[in-house]
Amino acid sequence: QKREISNFDYLMYLNTLAGRSYNDYMQYPVFPWVLADYHSETLNLTDPHTFRDLSKPMGAQTMERKEKFIQRFNEVEKSEGDLSAQCHYCTHYSSAIIVASYLVRMEPFTQTFCSLQGGSFDVADRMFHSVKSTWESASRDNMSDVRELTPEFFYLPEFLTNSNHFELGCMQDGTVLGDVQLPPWADGDPHKFIFLHRQALESDYVSAHLHRWIDLIFGHKQHGSAAVEAVNTYHPYFYGDKMDLNNIKDPLIKGTILGFISNFGQIPKQV
Repeated sequence: QKREISNFDYLMYLNTLAGRSYNDYMQYPVFPWVLADYHSETLNLTDPHTFRDLSKPMGAQTMERKEKFIQRFNEVEKSEGDLSAQCHYCTHYSSAIIVASYLVRMEPFTQTFCSLQGGSFDVADRMFHSVKSTWESASRDNMSDVRELTPEFFYLPEFLTNSNHFELGCMQDGTVLGDVQLPPWADGDPHKFIFLHRQALESDYVSAHLHRWIDLIFGHKQHGSAAVEAVNTYHPYFYGDKMDLNNIKDPLIKGTILGFISNFGQIPKQV
């Protein structure tokens, strides 16, 4: 409000308070998608339609998708009778594999990604190759994809180029994977993409609406009735601080929960 700190610094501060750290891929700092325009030749940061709806989680960016997740939530209640498994999302917006897939073109993330994938790169079509298609998957097309971003999207152009010349494979349409495909408004320049993306994060629109996203990720809409209302509930295992692992005596169940968290992600501590 006083313009004494940037939105980027504020988000990093909140991530740190919530226990997120660059040192832990499972609890890596999480940043929001802030734009919805990955097709225009020029980026208009004065037009509200350029931006993602920060008051809604990624699973509720379109009405059709939101209704499907609400339906899933309601069907669990009817069919299984086990309220503990009732949730909108069985995947998470930040996990070790999401972080490593975004940053796969740089070490040490390349090795991390390969080790998480069983020793090799993923099928080319599933690799992070285009900002636009990743946005479309996470906001609209893929019911198991609700991922947000990492801080690097706002300051590090190097992660967008395959400067190490890794052989990332070939997609079904024949495209050989190399550098990340950027929106038209970036003119194929990773530095321009980062510059404009950071401008978007610090724009008046995002400054005026960022608190709504913070409520979802770090605040009062993180769990409970407010989260249900906001279509923002995740599988119970993702709420690490709500699971008292010390009281779970069965090593198989305990191992399953820990494996689930390490593979699929963890909700930040509520700030």
